[in-house]
Amino acid sequence: MEKSCSLLVHFDKGTPALANEIKEALEGSDVELKIDALKKAIMLLLNNETIPQLFITIIRYVLPSEDHTIQKLLLLYLEIIEKTDSRGKVLPEMILICQNLRNNLQHPNEYIRGVTLRFLCRLNEAEIVEPLIPSILANLEHRHPFVRRNAVLAIMSVYRLPQGEQLLDSAPEIVEKFLSSEQDPSSKRNAFLMLFNCAQDRAVNYLFNHIDRIIDWGEQLQMVVLELIRKVCRANKGEKGKYIKIIISLLNAPSTAVIYECAGTLVSLSSAPTAIRAAANTYSQLLLSQSDNNVKLIVLDRLNELKASHREIMIEMVMDVLRALSSPNPDIRRKTLDIVLDLITPRNVDEVVLTLKKEVMKTQGTEHEKNGEYRQMLVQAIHTCAIKFPEVASTVVHLLMDFLGDTNVASAIDVVVFVREIIETNPKLRVSIITRLLDTFYQIRASRVSSCALWIIGEYCLSLSEVESGITTIKHCLGDLPFFTASEEGDAQDTSKNSQPQTVSATTVSSRRPMILADGTYATQSAALETAMSPPTFVQGSLASVGNLRSLLLAGDFFLGAVIASTLTKLVLRLEEVQPSKVEVNKATTQAVLIMVSMIQLGQSSAIPHPMDNDSHDRIVLCIRLLCNTGDDVRKIWLQSCRESFVKMLADKQLRETEEKKAKAQISNAQPDDLIDFYHLKSRKGMSQLELEDEVQDDLKRATGEFTKDRDDAYKLNRVLQLTGFSDPVYAEAYVTVHHYDIVLDVTVINRTKETLQNLCLELATMGDLKLVERPQNYTLAPESSKQIKANIKVSSTETGVIFGNIVYEASSSVLDRTVIVLNDIHIDIMDYISPASCADVAFRTMWAEFEWENKVAVNTIIQEEKEFLNHIIKSTNMKCLTPISALEGECGFLAANLYAKSVFGEDALVNLSVEKQEDGKLGGYIRIRSKTQGIALSLGDKITLKQKGGA
Repeated sequence: MEKSCSLLVHFDKGTPALANEIKEALEGSDVELKIDALKKAIMLLLNNETIPQLFITIIRYVLPSEDHTIQKLLLLYLEIIEKTDSRGKVLPEMILICQNLRNNLQHPNEYIRGVTLRFLCRLNEAEIVEPLIPSILANLEHRHPFVRRNAVLAIMSVYRLPQGEQLLDSAPEIVEKFLSSEQDPSSKRNAFLMLFNCAQDRAVNYLFNHIDRIIDWGEQLQMVVLELIRKVCRANKGEKGKYIKIIISLLNAPSTAVIYECAGTLVSLSSAPTAIRAAANTYSQLLLSQSDNNVKLIVLDRLNELKASHREIMIEMVMDVLRALSSPNPDIRRKTLDIVLDLITPRNVDEVVLTLKKEVMKTQGTEHEKNGEYRQMLVQAIHTCAIKFPEVASTVVHLLMDFLGDTNVASAIDVVVFVREIIETNPKLRVSIITRLLDTFYQIRASRVSSCALWIIGEYCLSLSEVESGITTIKHCLGDLPFFTASEEGDAQDTSKNSQPQTVSATTVSSRRPMILADGTYATQSAALETAMSPPTFVQGSLASVGNLRSLLLAGDFFLGAVIASTLTKLVLRLEEVQPSKVEVNKATTQAVLIMVSMIQLGQSSAIPHPMDNDSHDRIVLCIRLLCNTGDDVRKIWLQSCRESFVKMLADKQLRETEEKKAKAQISNAQPDDLIDFYHLKSRKGMSQLELEDEVQDDLKRATGEFTKDRDDAYKLNRVLQLTGFSDPVYAEAYVTVHHYDIVLDVTVINRTKETLQNLCLELATMGDLKLVERPQNYTLAPESSKQIKANIKVSSTETGVIFGNIVYEASSSVLDRTVIVLNDIHIDIMDYISPASCADVAFRTMWAEFEWENKVAVNTIIQEEKEFLNHIIKSTNMKCLTPISALEGECGFLAANLYAKSVFGEDALVNLSVEKQEDGKLGGYIRIRSKTQGIALSLGDKITLKQKGGA
């Protein structure tokens, strides 16, 4: 489509219509065929086909038709045909349609009148409109509101024509008079809109003359009033006070759309606490009253913006915002929790945590598919509260420990990580947490949760009773030993042949291959050769068995086996310190070594799905050696150094969070010679409390430099791109503004010749996920004059895009020759769309495993230091390093770090950088990029390849 059209008409490209066929159908008497032919004619015109011979046919055979559909299509046809010649003069045959339009404006049917008036709104030719003005004005008094509302719009469009004020100089007075007597809400809205656009003073006068009745006006009119207030207040900030009162009165309007707009207008115009509080209350009410999830998400975005600029007022609204958790939508819940967690203070933390506890208990009671995910969010929120305010930990930690055995593994991991942190930061809770953990340990079903819980048991069981309970709990969860007793193959076969049990010493003969049970789990048959004993079976991998640790080990999880060995070692070493009886210590040591030997034996058996890995084997062997030969140095490493490392990790995390808060809290200060305003010395004559508050807040903003936070000119100059050469007859340059979902090109075109350039057009095309919104129109450029042309481009995903095109024009000396100037390509940088972000290590690993697109870039740089190279990549890619600084300390010739960023479209970008210093002093290694979409992975890879050298 090359031209614009007011209506979308379906067009089948597969069957191109011929002009003769269309002409025959239009001349016929069949109405359906005429409608079809008119649609085809319109589509051909929209696609730049000129059919001049049809015009007279349409005037003769279509114009007299009384069919409403034909009349509507006829007006569309008249809208898109060329009405002027090459010199801009109206074509003489256009006089033929004037009489028809006048007849339509006096037609007895209100629909014909209405659509004709609407058509006149899109006419730009004053010569056609001028003879119709009396008929347009007469329609203001028509009995039907549909006609009156379109008549007002037609008057507005005529008045806004280049010669409109001469054609209809009394239009504002006529419309103002019409507005005072009109009852129809839509007609009143259109009349007020006309005054707003064409005679703003009259609109303002009308507003203040009817200020008491604004609340009773229709929704559409109230929306235009708000638009007027925004426009007037931007132009004249001194009069804000009286308009803010109108907005606050409109907060009681019955329409939710008006209330939402009022709140937004209040926030944009005023910083007075009363106004902001009113806006925040309005948003909170909308959050609870609206059922549409999209509306809730938009309102939460507005509240999030308020939180950034007016935190103190938002703190008062915490409990109102928290009520949005009643929505089942996970996105709404996540946004709500994010907002609330930033607004927690010592005064409201107890209330917030109490609400979160209630929500956690609700997830336990009902079975809902999203319950696990929601519970995980709540656990993370409570974790954050407990870290900020340790005194609340005691009220929640025992409740959350009930969820250690949660079927949602992610939720259970969050609980155990929370418990691990609380037990270190709250020494008073240690005894009760350990006691509760030992009581609930058997409920844990996930390997990773068990590993973390075992670490807690090994580190924080300090008293004799706790250590003994810890060892007993682990033994109970492992079950009876041995896990698996290997025997000679021949013995197994002989035993299987014998039907009678033999009276020999108790040995277990096991089949080499596991069998599959009815429920799909593995099992190994074992025949215990004891008299009157049936052959027992134990289940591999089934979580229904007695010992949760045993079932996980039998499923082949030997990393957990290494953790069990480490925990038992720590507990035995601590038992030596707290148990006076050497006999008991030796007994515990023997039992621990027996368990470890049994795990190694199990790992080497053929009945397990896969053998034990070398790392786990070495770790368990190390623990056995250690228990056989303990020393003071080794004891110190196992019992103290592990805890010290954990404490250091927590301190680093706290330090990072503090630094991030400080960076966010930095605000610009006033200049040395700025004016200082004193609140108590202000004149208060005739000012309401709200106006006074607003003025004080404005002064405060001015003093802290908030009114002058524009980007510097140097930044703007960096965004200007030269599109043509200095020697070209037309010089063009573009200023590129990148918003979230669109790009605005502000192109300056300069005619450097001594002749007029006609039909100058900027033709643009895009590559990648970019789409040109509308084609820029044609212009005529006088000699040595310039023109600003704007082009909007929509962006649909994060990837590098290219905009290319040319400038086409006709010189006045040779109209038939069109000149084409090819423009430089504009490359849209991916860096404009991604920003640094944070995510938990667990979430990073999960996404790394899930994302299917990977781009592997080999390191090729002149930088010779690992950390310097990492900092260079972080700066070049606009990403955040998730690996703590403490983990990057020291010199070992090797560095591995994880980087993370998020795009404006919510896409995740993951980067893993692994480099090592080679023998020649250069850096080698790989940078791996993973994302859900191909665009980010490729674009980010190209960016890193371009920037990693280190020169630029």
